[in-house]
Amino acid sequence: MTQTPDSFDVISVVDEYPSRFRNAQAVPYPLVHAAVLACRVFIPFSAHRMPLSVSSIQTIAEIPPCGISHEKEGLDKTGTEPIQFPEGGTAAWCMVIGCALVQFCGFGYTTSFGVYQGFYTLHYLTNESTSAISWIGGINAFLASGCGLVAGILYDRGYFYHILVGGSLLQSFALFMLSLAQPGEYYQIFLAQGVGLGIAQGLLYVPTLAVVAHYFHQRRTLAMSLATSGSSLGSIVHPIMLNYLFNRSVGFANGVRISAAFVSALLLSACLLIRTRLEPPKNPANYLSIGKGIIHDVPYCIMCAGLLCFCIGFYYPIFYLQLDSIQHRNPETFSFYSLALLNGGSLIGRLSTGFIAPHVGVPSLLIISTAACGILILGMIGLNRVPTIVVIGTIYGYFSGVCIALLAPLMTLLTNDISELGARMGIAMAIAGIGSLIGGPIAGALLTSQYKWWQPSLFSGLIALTGSSLLLLMQLVLTRRRCSTDSGKQEP
Repeated sequence: MTQTPDSFDVISVVDEYPSRFRNAQAVPYPLVHAAVLACRVFIPFSAHRMPLSVSSIQTIAEIPPCGISHEKEGLDKTGTEPIQFPEGGTAAWCMVIGCALVQFCGFGYTTSFGVYQGFYTLHYLTNESTSAISWIGGINAFLASGCGLVAGILYDRGYFYHILVGGSLLQSFALFMLSLAQPGEYYQIFLAQGVGLGIAQGLLYVPTLAVVAHYFHQRRTLAMSLATSGSSLGSIVHPIMLNYLFNRSVGFANGVRISAAFVSALLLSACLLIRTRLEPPKNPANYLSIGKGIIHDVPYCIMCAGLLCFCIGFYYPIFYLQLDSIQHRNPETFSFYSLALLNGGSLIGRLSTGFIAPHVGVPSLLIISTAACGILILGMIGLNRVPTIVVIGTIYGYFSGVCIALLAPLMTLLTNDISELGARMGIAMAIAGIGSLIGGPIAGALLTSQYKWWQPSLFSGLIALTGSSLLLLMQLVLTRRRCSTDSGKQEP
């Protein structure tokens, strides 16, 4: 009789069982495989070992992947050599699909707020101003970005699965609570959609993007672009579904419940698909010391200021394009699809970024895209008929998708010490979230109850161009620093 070892890795044993039972007659293999997937999700919470999670910042690790020997990875026994990235494979691409599903349900839902903005303004919160209603979407977008700082800290300490499952459950709960909100009850909608949904999406956003870096290095920009494209796909599907449910089918309450069930099913699938590869770092990053060091990093500080300004104007078309189309008496059917049209362009932009960026360069492509967004927002001053909405909405969607896809690669480029990537990404997203918090309400206040569309368009366009100018300054500082470094190396 085989003796039970004093200690064993439960995950390794679970992974071993499918191959043992594949040819067994007594137990159907699909059932065994389903049981294994369930164990891999819930065992990290109960097994007497550190959860199989990964540092959000560790792309070159001193610890080999769990269950893989140093010889297989080309490491010495001390584990001090850089590991090799798979750059593909079933596990890697399943993880990308899972991350895309999280983005589909996260920022894909946040960028669909324009549907809620129009419905609340015209039907559900008629006693509130457009600026007050925009605070719901603003706080949602802010928390979705700002909570990334907290999520990064927890992630670096090995709590990836706790964040993934907890954030998914909170998002489902918040949506079901939103379905119980009564007409005219602003605080109920604000708490459920603004606060609850925003925190849930913030917990999921940064970790599910950072984990991509543990499977890809050379193809990281492509993989991250594919992962973030999930939010663009979500921002196409959600507006179409929500408009149909709210206005033509089952009404607000049941429509939100159907949407919540749909999102819950996708998040469950993501929990089963996403697998981490490396152990957490032995010494997690100290965010306080990193924050002090960032103050002296001039390009990074300029980037944060540029993203702050750009995000103030960025959400104006996303929040107000559908309402703008309705108020200009365009066909209702087309107006309901205007936001999906914008987000369709965003999907194309995100997918194409991974192929364009290696040739143009991440900073240069981001500068071009942010400048184009600012110009197109200014062009919304003349927005009135269907052709103008189609042209401006589609092109703006494309360049906004490129901008979003380039944020994570840009932060990676500006990070010299890769162990600080999670902290730097969280801090930058939190600062950018301030812009998304105040941008919508400011635009709503400038719009006024008389719907003076030129005022918010002018403000949002100019502030977005200011952000683009700051990113150009960042690029100039980087170029000057690179030139001085190269000249210093050439000196004898």
